[in-house]
Amino acid sequence: MKSSLIILTRNEIEGVKNLFNKTPFDKFDECFVVDYKSTDGTVEYFKERNIRVLPQEKKGRGEAFRLAEAKASGDILIFFSPDGNEDPADTVKLKELIEGGYDMAIASRFLPASRSDDSDSATPYRSWGNKSFTFLANLFFGGRLSDSINGFRAVKKDKFKELNLNAEGFAIEYQMSIRALKLKQKIKEIPTIEDHRIGGKSTAKTIPLGLKLLKILFKEIIIGKNF
Repeated sequence: MKSSLIILTRNEIEGVKNLFNKTPFDKFDECFVVDYKSTDGTVEYFKERNIRVLPQEKKGRGEAFRLAEAKASGDILIFFSPDGNEDPADTVKLKELIEGGYDMAIASRFLPASRSDDSDSATPYRSWGNKSFTFLANLFFGGRLSDSINGFRAVKKDKFKELNLNAEGFAIEYQMSIRALKLKQKIKEIPTIEDHRIGGKSTAKTIPLGLKLLKILFKEIIIGKNF
Protein backbone atom coordinates (compact mmCIF):
# COMPACT_ATOMS: atom_id res chain seq x y z
CA MET A 1 0.00 0.00 0.00
CA LYS A 2 1.29 3.43 -0.93
CA SER A 3 1.35 6.00 1.89
CA SER A 4 0.93 9.79 1.91
CA LEU A 5 2.18 11.91 4.80
CA ILE A 6 0.07 15.08 4.81
CA ILE A 7 1.43 18.05 6.74
CA LEU A 8 -1.14 20.68 7.68
CA THR A 9 0.16 24.21 8.23
CA ARG A 10 -0.83 27.78 8.85
CA ASN A 11 2.02 30.02 10.04
CA GLU A 12 3.93 27.24 11.83
CA ILE A 13 7.51 28.19 10.95
CA GLU A 14 8.87 27.75 14.50
CA GLY A 15 7.40 24.29 14.88
CA VAL A 16 8.39 23.32 11.35
CA LYS A 17 12.03 24.28 11.91
CA ASN A 18 12.10 22.39 15.19
CA LEU A 19 10.50 19.21 13.87
CA PHE A 20 11.64 18.97 10.26
CA ASN A 21 14.72 16.84 10.93
CA LYS A 22 12.73 14.67 13.34
CA THR A 23 10.07 13.87 10.75
CA PRO A 24 10.64 10.46 9.05
CA PHE A 25 9.92 11.58 5.48
CA ASP A 26 11.74 8.54 4.09
CA LYS A 27 9.16 6.17 5.60
CA PHE A 28 6.40 7.38 3.28
CA ASP A 29 5.87 7.11 -0.45
CA GLU A 30 4.93 10.77 -0.75
CA CYS A 31 4.93 13.78 1.55
CA PHE A 32 3.25 17.09 0.89
CA VAL A 33 2.02 20.16 2.72
CA VAL A 34 -1.47 21.64 2.71
CA ASP A 35 -1.03 25.26 3.70
CA TYR A 36 -3.60 27.95 4.39
CA LYS A 37 -2.11 31.32 3.50
CA SER A 38 1.00 31.24 5.69
CA THR A 39 2.96 34.50 5.72
CA ASP A 40 5.78 33.58 8.10
CA GLY A 41 8.05 31.62 5.75
CA THR A 42 6.46 28.20 6.29
CA VAL A 43 5.77 27.68 2.57
CA GLU A 44 9.20 28.85 1.50
CA TYR A 45 10.89 26.59 4.06
CA PHE A 46 9.26 23.46 2.64
CA LYS A 47 9.76 24.46 -0.97
CA GLU A 48 13.47 25.03 -0.36
CA ARG A 49 13.64 21.42 0.82
CA ASN A 50 11.73 20.09 -2.18
CA ILE A 51 8.54 19.31 -0.27
CA ARG A 52 5.44 19.96 -2.40
CA VAL A 53 3.07 22.60 -1.01
CA LEU A 54 -0.62 22.72 -1.93
CA PRO A 55 -2.22 26.12 -1.33
CA GLN A 56 -5.52 25.95 0.53
CA GLU A 57 -7.84 28.75 -0.51
CA LYS A 58 -10.83 28.08 1.75
CA LYS A 59 -10.21 28.41 5.48
CA GLY A 60 -10.60 25.51 7.87
CA ARG A 61 -9.24 22.14 8.86
CA GLY A 62 -12.18 20.35 7.29
CA GLU A 63 -11.31 21.85 3.93
CA ALA A 64 -7.65 20.88 4.45
CA PHE A 65 -8.60 17.23 5.02
CA ARG A 66 -10.78 17.10 1.93
CA LEU A 67 -8.20 18.82 -0.26
CA ALA A 68 -5.50 16.45 0.99
CA GLU A 69 -7.59 13.38 0.21
CA ALA A 70 -8.36 14.67 -3.28
CA LYS A 71 -4.71 15.32 -4.11
CA ALA A 72 -3.02 12.38 -2.36
CA SER A 73 -1.87 9.45 -4.47
CA GLY A 74 -1.45 7.12 -1.50
CA ASP A 75 -3.78 4.39 -0.29
CA ILE A 76 -3.01 5.49 3.29
CA LEU A 77 -3.44 9.08 4.44
CA ILE A 78 -1.52 10.22 7.54
CA PHE A 79 -2.47 13.66 8.85
CA PHE A 80 0.23 15.50 10.83
CA SER A 81 0.43 19.04 12.22
CA PRO A 82 3.99 20.29 12.92
CA ASP A 83 3.03 22.63 15.77
CA GLY A 84 4.80 20.76 18.57
CA ASN A 85 1.69 19.01 19.91
CA GLU A 86 2.20 15.90 17.76
CA ASP A 87 5.16 13.52 17.88
CA PRO A 88 6.46 12.96 14.32
CA ALA A 89 7.70 9.48 15.27
CA ASP A 90 4.08 8.41 15.77
CA THR A 91 3.32 8.98 12.07
CA VAL A 92 5.07 5.70 11.27
CA LYS A 93 3.16 3.83 13.99
CA LEU A 94 -0.13 5.08 12.56
CA LYS A 95 0.86 4.05 9.05
CA GLU A 96 1.86 0.58 10.21
CA LEU A 97 -1.53 0.02 11.86
CA ILE A 98 -3.26 0.69 8.55
CA GLU A 99 -0.81 -1.60 6.76
CA GLY A 100 -1.72 -4.21 9.37
CA GLY A 101 -5.38 -4.17 8.40
CA TYR A 102 -7.07 -1.36 10.30
CA ASP A 103 -9.20 1.19 8.47
CA MET A 104 -8.35 4.09 10.78
CA ALA A 105 -5.68 4.70 13.40
CA ILE A 106 -5.86 7.50 15.99
CA ALA A 107 -3.13 8.87 18.23
CA SER A 108 -4.90 9.02 21.60
CA ARG A 109 -4.01 11.45 24.34
CA PHE A 110 -6.04 9.56 26.93
CA LEU A 111 -4.83 5.95 26.87
CA PRO A 112 -2.50 4.66 29.58
CA ALA A 113 1.00 6.04 28.87
CA SER A 114 -0.54 8.95 26.94
CA ARG A 115 -0.47 12.63 27.77
CA SER A 116 -2.51 15.68 26.80
CA ASP A 117 -0.83 19.07 26.72
CA ASP A 118 -3.03 20.28 29.57
CA SER A 119 -2.53 17.17 31.74
CA ASP A 120 -0.51 19.13 34.28
CA SER A 121 -3.12 21.89 34.55
CA ALA A 122 -5.24 22.20 37.69
CA THR A 123 -8.27 22.74 35.44
CA PRO A 124 -7.77 20.76 32.22
CA TYR A 125 -10.95 21.99 30.55
CA ARG A 126 -9.81 20.85 27.11
CA SER A 127 -9.22 17.29 28.26
CA TRP A 128 -12.52 17.18 30.12
CA GLY A 129 -14.34 18.37 27.03
CA ASN A 130 -12.60 15.87 24.75
CA LYS A 131 -13.35 12.99 27.07
CA SER A 132 -16.99 14.04 27.37
CA PHE A 133 -17.53 14.20 23.61
CA THR A 134 -15.78 10.86 23.19
CA PHE A 135 -18.04 9.32 25.84
CA LEU A 136 -21.09 10.56 23.94
CA ALA A 137 -19.79 9.23 20.62
CA ASN A 138 -19.20 5.83 22.20
CA LEU A 139 -22.61 5.89 23.87
CA PHE A 140 -24.63 6.73 20.77
CA PHE A 141 -22.59 4.92 18.13
CA GLY A 142 -21.26 1.84 19.89
CA GLY A 143 -17.60 2.75 20.10
CA ARG A 144 -14.79 2.08 22.53
CA LEU A 145 -12.60 5.06 21.70
CA SER A 146 -10.60 7.08 24.20
CA ASP A 147 -9.96 10.09 21.93
CA SER A 148 -12.46 10.71 19.14
CA ILE A 149 -11.37 14.29 18.47
CA ASN A 150 -7.62 14.22 17.91
CA GLY A 151 -6.82 14.97 14.29
CA PHE A 152 -3.47 13.18 14.48
CA ARG A 153 -4.56 10.04 12.66
CA ALA A 154 -4.27 7.83 9.61
CA VAL A 155 -7.00 6.35 7.43
CA LYS A 156 -7.34 4.29 4.28
CA LYS A 157 -8.20 6.60 1.42
CA ASP A 158 -11.12 4.46 0.25
CA LYS A 159 -12.52 4.40 3.80
CA PHE A 160 -12.16 8.19 4.00
CA LYS A 161 -14.27 8.47 0.86
CA GLU A 162 -16.99 6.28 2.39
CA LEU A 163 -17.46 8.80 5.20
CA ASN A 164 -18.52 11.62 2.85
CA LEU A 165 -17.29 14.21 5.35
CA ASN A 166 -18.76 17.71 5.18
CA ALA A 167 -17.96 19.19 8.60
CA GLU A 168 -16.01 22.42 8.74
CA GLY A 169 -13.02 23.32 10.86
CA PHE A 170 -11.85 21.07 13.68
CA ALA A 171 -15.27 19.38 13.83
CA ILE A 172 -14.27 17.18 10.89
CA GLU A 173 -12.25 14.90 13.16
CA TYR A 174 -15.22 14.23 15.43
CA GLN A 175 -17.46 13.62 12.42
CA MET A 176 -14.86 11.26 10.98
CA SER A 177 -14.77 9.21 14.17
CA ILE A 178 -18.55 9.09 14.48
CA ARG A 179 -19.17 8.03 10.89
CA ALA A 180 -16.42 5.42 11.07
CA LEU A 181 -18.18 3.98 14.13
CA LYS A 182 -21.50 3.99 12.28
CA LEU A 183 -19.99 2.02 9.40
CA LYS A 184 -18.16 -0.28 11.83
CA GLN A 185 -14.80 0.53 10.33
CA LYS A 186 -11.88 -1.10 12.12
CA ILE A 187 -10.33 1.57 14.35
CA LYS A 188 -7.20 1.23 16.48
CA GLU A 189 -5.69 3.79 18.86
CA ILE A 190 -2.10 4.22 19.97
CA PRO A 191 -0.94 6.17 23.04
CA THR A 192 0.71 9.45 22.19
CA ILE A 193 2.46 12.18 24.17
CA GLU A 194 1.02 15.57 23.25
CA ASP A 195 3.74 18.11 23.91
CA HIS A 196 3.26 21.85 24.23
CA ARG A 197 2.84 23.99 21.13
CA ILE A 198 5.99 25.49 19.60
CA GLY A 199 5.31 29.06 18.55
CA GLY A 200 2.31 30.01 16.47
CA LYS A 201 -1.19 30.29 17.86
CA SER A 202 -3.91 27.68 18.14
CA THR A 203 -7.04 28.52 16.18
CA ALA A 204 -9.20 26.03 18.10
CA LYS A 205 -11.27 28.04 20.60
CA THR A 206 -12.74 25.88 23.34
CA ILE A 207 -16.31 27.18 23.62
CA PRO A 208 -17.02 27.77 19.91
CA LEU A 209 -15.52 24.37 19.08
CA GLY A 210 -17.61 22.71 21.78
CA LEU A 211 -20.76 24.17 20.27
CA LYS A 212 -19.75 22.93 16.81
CA LEU A 213 -19.15 19.45 18.19
CA LEU A 214 -22.56 19.41 19.86
CA LYS A 215 -24.15 20.40 16.57
CA ILE A 216 -22.29 17.60 14.79
CA LEU A 217 -23.31 15.08 17.45
CA PHE A 218 -27.02 15.93 17.25
CA LYS A 219 -26.97 15.95 13.46
CA GLU A 220 -25.26 12.57 13.28
CA ILE A 221 -27.79 11.09 15.70
CA ILE A 222 -30.63 12.32 13.50
CA ILE A 223 -29.28 11.31 10.08
CA GLY A 224 -28.05 7.85 11.03
CA LYS A 225 -26.26 6.34 8.05
CA ASN A 226 -27.83 8.67 5.54
CA PHE A 227 -24.68 10.45 4.49
